[in-house]
Order: sequence, then C-alpha cells, then structure tokens
Amino acid sequence: MGRVQLKSRRPPLPKFVVEYEVPKGSGKWFVYFRQKGEKNVRMLGTPGTPEWEELYRRLLAGQRPTVDKLQQPVKDTFAWLCQQYMSSSEFLGLDERTRRVRRGILSHCMQECPEGQKLTYGDVPLLRFTAKSVANLRDAKRGLPEAGNGRVKAIRAAFNWATLPEVGLMQVNPARDVKYFKSHNPDGHHTWTLEEVEQFERRHPLGTKAHLALALLLYTGQRRSDVVLFGRQHEREGWLKFTQQKNRDTKPIHLEIPIRPELRRVLDASPTGDLVYLVTEFSKPFTDNGFGNWFRDRCIEAEVPGRAHGLRKACATRLADNGATAHEIMAITGHTTLKEVQRYTKAANQRRLAESASKLG
Repeated sequence: MGRVQLKSRRPPLPKFVVEYEVPKGSGKWFVYFRQKGEKNVRMLGTPGTPEWEELYRRLLAGQRPTVDKLQQPVKDTFAWLCQQYMSSSEFLGLDERTRRVRRGILSHCMQECPEGQKLTYGDVPLLRFTAKSVANLRDAKRGLPEAGNGRVKAIRAAFNWATLPEVGLMQVNPARDVKYFKSHNPDGHHTWTLEEVEQFERRHPLGTKAHLALALLLYTGQRRSDVVLFGRQHEREGWLKFTQQKNRDTKPIHLEIPIRPELRRVLDASPTGDLVYLVTEFSKPFTDNGFGNWFRDRCIEAEVPGRAHGLRKACATRLADNGATAHEIMAITGHTTLKEVQRYTKAANQRRLAESASKLG
C-alpha cells in the first residue's frame, strides 16, 4: 500500500525528514529520512532529542544502516543478546501482543546513542552494558514514566533469560536493581464515573455504534482485545462464552458470563456486523489498537476523560459497590490474582463501613 504524506503534527522537521500516517486514519505516525534515489530509513526516537539529532547527522553523512548489520549484530553486544532473546522459546512463548510491545521497546533501546558517543546502545559490549546503561535508557523517558518503566521491564526480561543456567550467556542481570519510576497515576487508567457514562450516552445515544461499544465494555468487564471479537456466535442461552485473548496461547482463560438485561437491550437496538458486533466503516472487524483509537475519538467527542480500559475498571468498581466479593469479580473479569481486584472491594467496603459509622454519630 502506498504511503500518503500528511501534514506533520510536530514543529517543522529538518531537510529530508518526512512524516507519514500509515495507514491513513490509523493514528499511527512514522518519521522517515528520505533522499531521492535512496531507500527510506525509518527514524525511531523523538525528534529534537540528542540521540535523534545524532542519527540525523549520521544519515546526512551517508551512514545508512545496512540490512546485514541489523540482522547480524556483533557478537556479545547488547543488540546480539536481544536478538538471541527474541529468538528464544521463552520469548516466543509470550502472547503475540506482549512480543510485539517488547520487541518494539528493545529495538528503540538498541538504536539510541549513549550521551557523547556515536555508537548506539545496541553496539555496546555486554561487559560495558551496566546498571547505569539501563538507568540512562530509563531516564531518557523521564517525562513518560510508564514508557521508562517499560524499558526497564523489557531489558530485565532479556537479561533474566540470559542468566538462566540452561542459557548461560550472562552471570549478572544489570537491570535487576534498577528502580522503576513512580507513576504519576498509581491507580492506572481513569475509572469512569456514573456521570461520565451518562454524558457519553447523551452524545452517543442508543442505536449508535459508540453506544454499543460502551455497553459491551461496561457490562462485560472485558478488555478491548476481547470486545472487538464478540459476536452472536458467542451467545449461549443468555450467556457469553469465550476465551480471553490475553495469554490465550500460554495460559488460556475460558469464561462464561451472563448477558445483563442492560446489554441485551443495547444489542437488540443496535446495528451489528455478521461475525462480530462491532465493525469499522468498511464493515470489517476492528483491530485491538484500531478500536482503541476509534473509541478514544468518541470519548473526545463526548468530552469525557475516560478510555476503553477505564470501563473495565468501572465494571469491577460497580460490582464491588453492589457487594460482590473479590472472587465473584474475578469470575466476571477473568483476573487471575486477587491483588488488583481487592483494591475495588477494599474501597467499596470502606465506603460501606463509613456510611454505617456515620449513622452512629
């Protein structure tokens, strides 16, 4: 598919650098170095940062990466270890989304340059790849704590594998003791309030695709990766029967959850696709990310701060507020550990106890 050049959303980019949205309308933007007669080179990282400027200077000087170099890194370098890890059975045993995210993070780390050096982190010999190297890569995302923590987590996983006795590539994991950033939002995604749900429904009334999407997320408590696959074939005598997509190939979780009357009313009043309830404007099923981008735009239209995952949390919160135990919530959401679910029941119990105590004053 040909690329369509669109107007950049960033400040003007330097000569020979262009920005594309591929495919158009996807919300996924890519920056390339383009010179006539030469193959485009995708430029990872953030324009304007020192490492990105260094990459730009190298490309201007004609120092283009070669396929051989990318595919065959020097042995005993960080890039070589990452390549070994991403070819391992441990990495390939992860679910597809985790592999995609982790591969992207490690690739970005490999292509960044240590401050004051021309070599990339991928070129750094393993003996010189220290905890300081990991911390520097984390700190490059200081303004985005979750991204910085994602780097530490991905590097730690690669070296954990390398230090396994049966692998024996490393004796020490340099990322083991590197601390995570404290999150700006320790509670994670914003949990929708009742008022926000009602505001969204006023903007997107019954019978619209957006209203159907909201109902599926709120009344099933499932992730968007599952919601985009739901269809009539999953209905069994008033129940939805399905296998969650997360860890489907490693630790599958099979669920049967009742179709609540509120959801049944929305389903019966909404246009749906043949194989899935939710379809794009081209009558095709949504991808996970495509749906997330589309639903984000509907939230912006409704002027609500929530996103898709926040409705999963809202479902768990409502169940807890109505007296559901942690295990009962897990039976709906498919959580496998009590830690996260207990936050919902703890908050609900605190409110009930406070209300009870207030009547004694």
